[in-house]
Amino acid sequence: MNVSYRWLSEYVDVNNVSAKELAELLTRGGIEVDGVESRNKGVEKVVVGHVVSREKHPDADKLSVCKVDVGTGEMLQIVCGAKNVDEGQKVPVALVGANLPGDLHIKRAKLRGVESQGMICSAKELGLNDKLLPKEIQEGILVLPADTEIGADALKVLGIDDEVLELDLTPNRSDCLSMIGVAYEVGALVGSPVKPPDVTAGQAVSDKPVSDYVRVAIHAPDHCRYFGARLIENATIGPSPLWIQNRLMAAGIRPINNVVDITNFVMLEYGQPLHAYDADTLAGGGKTIEVRLAREGERLTTLDGSDRELQPHMLLITDGEKPVGIAGVMGGANSEVSPSTTRILLEAAHFSGGAVRRTSRELGLRSEASLRFEKEVNPEGVIPALERATALICRYAGGLAAEGRAEAEARKAEPQRIALSLDRINDYLGTQLTTLEVKTIFARLGFGVESSGASFEVHVPLRRGDITRDVDLIEEIARLYGYDNIPTTLVRGETTPGSLTRPQRIAREIRTVLTQSGLHEAVTYSLTHTDRVNQLPGLFGSSGTVRLSMPMSEERAVLRTCLLPNLAESAVHNRNRNVDDVALFEIGSVFLTDEDNLTTLPEERKTVSAIMTGSISEAHWIGKSRAADFYDLKGILEKLTSRLGIGEVEYVPAAPAGFHPGRTAELYATRDHARIKLGRIGQLHPELQAQWELGDTYAFELDFAALVEAAGDAGVYVPLPKYPAASRDIAVVVGTDVPAGALIETIRSASSDYLESVRVFDVYTGERLGAGKKSVALALVYRHAERTMTDEEVAEVHGRVTDALTERHGAELRK
Repeated sequence: MNVSYRWLSEYVDVNNVSAKELAELLTRGGIEVDGVESRNKGVEKVVVGHVVSREKHPDADKLSVCKVDVGTGEMLQIVCGAKNVDEGQKVPVALVGANLPGDLHIKRAKLRGVESQGMICSAKELGLNDKLLPKEIQEGILVLPADTEIGADALKVLGIDDEVLELDLTPNRSDCLSMIGVAYEVGALVGSPVKPPDVTAGQAVSDKPVSDYVRVAIHAPDHCRYFGARLIENATIGPSPLWIQNRLMAAGIRPINNVVDITNFVMLEYGQPLHAYDADTLAGGGKTIEVRLAREGERLTTLDGSDRELQPHMLLITDGEKPVGIAGVMGGANSEVSPSTTRILLEAAHFSGGAVRRTSRELGLRSEASLRFEKEVNPEGVIPALERATALICRYAGGLAAEGRAEAEARKAEPQRIALSLDRINDYLGTQLTTLEVKTIFARLGFGVESSGASFEVHVPLRRGDITRDVDLIEEIARLYGYDNIPTTLVRGETTPGSLTRPQRIAREIRTVLTQSGLHEAVTYSLTHTDRVNQLPGLFGSSGTVRLSMPMSEERAVLRTCLLPNLAESAVHNRNRNVDDVALFEIGSVFLTDEDNLTTLPEERKTVSAIMTGSISEAHWIGKSRAADFYDLKGILEKLTSRLGIGEVEYVPAAPAGFHPGRTAELYATRDHARIKLGRIGQLHPELQAQWELGDTYAFELDFAALVEAAGDAGVYVPLPKYPAASRDIAVVVGTDVPAGALIETIRSASSDYLESVRVFDVYTGERLGAGKKSVALALVYRHAERTMTDEEVAEVHGRVTDALTERHGAELRK
């Protein structure tokens, strides 16, 4: 919101406060001012002149020699090159010694032998933004109204002796989207009363009631609270007064004509959007105005020339036969005020902010009107704005208004009444305010207040729709009292030391372990291609896909059900840039649903995934580089489960879709006698690797919730052993279909508490063993916690282990 300092001073006395001081006051009061810009870009000694005569230059076809009266009693001779300069005009004249923007200094000069005693200026030469000027005066010299006083200071005439405050408003302060709203705010800060304009001054009213011309009906009461209209006849469309043009340009709005400019002026003044229709273009001359929702298939060409398809939830203004405006957004081109317009139907209404916001967003059409309606306009300002605009049109367009208003009201707005106590105020702010101080602050804000002892009932005006609770009132007191005046107090009450939740701690630990293991964390899109979902359905099985209604591209059309495709995409991206060795992980969500047509939110499951491809080590003088394999990733996974305090992890062969059927396993852990599926690890299917043009690629995918459930106490201190251990190696021949993990599980169950560790150190297959056989060599360590074990005890335990292997797996000792 751009606020003209001079315009603001018409409503509230700011003579003792400069524009920069006012900006500081507003910012400290909670309304941020981004900057203060002077409209004077360096103009000095420019006055209003009257072109008494104009003659052609004797030696130049494109120059004119003008005699100009600037009110000093001396006629100035000025050579001018503008095509539009003519006798009888009032123009801005830069006198000798004047300064203009761009470090231009005016001196006496001779142009083609003719002396020139100054310069007749264009708007651009005065530093005005020519994009905001009416089209007819954007080129050539600036021609002023015929009644402009000769010799007057052009800075004052053009409103350049002004400064503009740029307010950065938060959405709740829609009251400051108007000059009067800002005036109330400034008045409260500086302690000056607000002087609203006389809304009826200048109205010319006929003896015919408006009911003879217009009737209004509201058929969508949920979207329109009030609709009012005035009919004005015998209007003449032309340029608006210079002072209105100056006000609009200071606010960043380009003047168009007197009627449109007045509606924009009043919108800026009251924050209430208005719209003017050419009544003769409406059915029956505007006899019936209906506010209703659009019908299926209706269309309207708006004032910007775009033909728009209307949806049934969009609110329209119609003339009983056809739409003539999109309520709160933009009027229709079929009822636009034109130079030939004489009868004007002027509209002011209170539309639902939510309805306007939805319509504006769907049509991609934002306007100054929709900006204000979206944030809810002041219900009390609708009628005053309508009357004010009517008076200005009567005065500056020569119109005659029908008596009264055509109006309809679906719901009446009621002001808020909020109870508040002095103790609550001081308790919140840590102050020692008195009843008198509080009542004074409310009076400065323009709020009505009834007090009984230390209790208040505050009547909040409708212009402050952001105030609905007692804490909002306390905030207003703090703003006006001054944040700098509120004393610093220590925090009281119980405090709870902050800490991470269990899932947060585990996620942080996972991230630490994986990065320490040489993996890089990736953050990929939650959106992917449908084909990727089908290639790797994910840890949680086949699931319906959540498709976007308006995807940016097919590559980002559905929500992911697995993290691995996106990690593989990142690996391909790196490979295409000559980075062949990739090790990535991601902790992110996947989205699951059983519905074909989504009616409820999808289930969001957090997973931990990693991918590894290329070499695990670079070539070195000691040895060659080595390609990553299954056991490299498995080692990282074992380190992770160990750090999380997860006990023994069982690896069970599996063949899920998208993985190599012979090189993939599912992971299970046991906690409190419950078997928990953690996830899976394996090599990607060779077909997938070929599609992505990747070499051997290994990956794991873990259910984060399962990790949290299975995690125990990691890092528990275990004292160093006091007694020596006894080591035994054993090699057994078993069928190739017997997993080594099953052998280890049998050994653990048979060795009671004496087994400290067991590991596989060799696997052999060959002709000597026979078809379908393999030899598995294991190293066992036995230790007693309280004494040294005897050879007989070790032999007895080791014998139980051998017997159990033979009994359960048909194992034979290899000799």
